[in-house]
Amino acid sequence: MRNPHVIGTRVYLRPLERADAATLQPWFNDPEVCEHLAIRRPASLAFEEAFLAGLEGDEHRLLLGIALRDGDALIGTTGLEDIDFVNRHAQFGIAIGARALWGQGHGSEVAALMVRHAFQHLNLNRVWLHVYESNSRGLRAYEKAGFRREGVLRQARWQRDRWVDTIAMAVLREEWGG
Repeated sequence: MRNPHVIGTRVYLRPLERADAATLQPWFNDPEVCEHLAIRRPASLAFEEAFLAGLEGDEHRLLLGIALRDGDALIGTTGLEDIDFVNRHAQFGIAIGARALWGQGHGSEVAALMVRHAFQHLNLNRVWLHVYESNSRGLRAYEKAGFRREGVLRQARWQRDRWVDTIAMAVLREEWGG
């Protein structure tokens, strides 16, 4: 394992480095990878490098690489954004860029690891997210990690020539199974 920050059964989470930009850039230019993300613009390698450099010192954002414990391959990214240490909440996000590994449970494991980290190490009380109704794999992974549906933003996303709803979800420390 290379510089692990959070360790799971099959994956570990590590800080992203500028050298990871060459792996990330093709993922975030892949329409299938980005279908369920808020990303809508193509990214150059220089953009990804600058983005990663900008993460340093941002205490309100924790962005980590998802790596396989067996072989150390980087397979995606995850993180907590808009961390509010006064009101003790943050927005969760995840992207598995290695499409060959979709549907194998890595997203579920990462969601559970990040929720645990948020509550046990960052002392947060609430972790929330928005997920498009069309993202059935994501919905299952979030529900497995303890997220509950809180509401619906009706027709909030134009996707594949139709409107889709955005589902607001959150998990509270008191609800979390730990």
